[in-house]
Amino acid sequence: MSVLRHAALVAWKDLRIELRSREIVYTMAFFGALIVVVYSFAFPVKPDLVRAAAPGMLWVAIAFAGTVGLGRAFDRERENDTMRALLLAPIPRLSVFLGKAIAIALLVLAVSLVCAPLLALLLDAPLFAMPGPLLLLLVLGAIGFANVGSVFAATLLKVRSRDVLLPVILYPLLIPLFVAGTSATEAMIAVRPDLDKLWYWIGFLGIYDAVFLVLSLWVFEALVIE
Repeated sequence: MSVLRHAALVAWKDLRIELRSREIVYTMAFFGALIVVVYSFAFPVKPDLVRAAAPGMLWVAIAFAGTVGLGRAFDRERENDTMRALLLAPIPRLSVFLGKAIAIALLVLAVSLVCAPLLALLLDAPLFAMPGPLLLLLVLGAIGFANVGSVFAATLLKVRSRDVLLPVILYPLLIPLFVAGTSATEAMIAVRPDLDKLWYWIGFLGIYDAVFLVLSLWVFEALVIE
């Protein structure tokens, strides 16, 4: 309970800073919306084509916008040299990771909830035909992205070329997440929704999140110390 309480305080600290500046969420939302708008002009509004292309558009927008926000969130810690203070604070270092991951997951989820309605509006994609599974899918995607991204972003905090290296080392581990998210979204918006396929990929995402949460908690302290 102590770990969770301290993690909540770290997350609340990050979210309060973001609520004051609105720097990261605006950048992420603008970047994600820009990708959706550009894609919407590139594809004609035809039902079959929209159903085939909309899932990929949604998850590409989430991936790119999330990467922008992830890098900026840890740049803020580097600029103010607050990561050192967090690691030296008399709290479990696992709380630092969990707090940062919770804050990033909430930001990614907020951007996802901007991109999905915009895509549905511009392309007339039936993304909200099943709002409950869609929300669950976006939540699991945000959690998985934050689990993996927080570890690597913290590890590359002092590296000069971190903006280039972060996507290179991050995306290979996120490929299963994006494949699962795209496949589940495709099954959900099909003319005849494939519920078996949908829940299979949602379950896969849940297992992915659990596995990488355990791995991240295990390696975070060692990687940050190094």
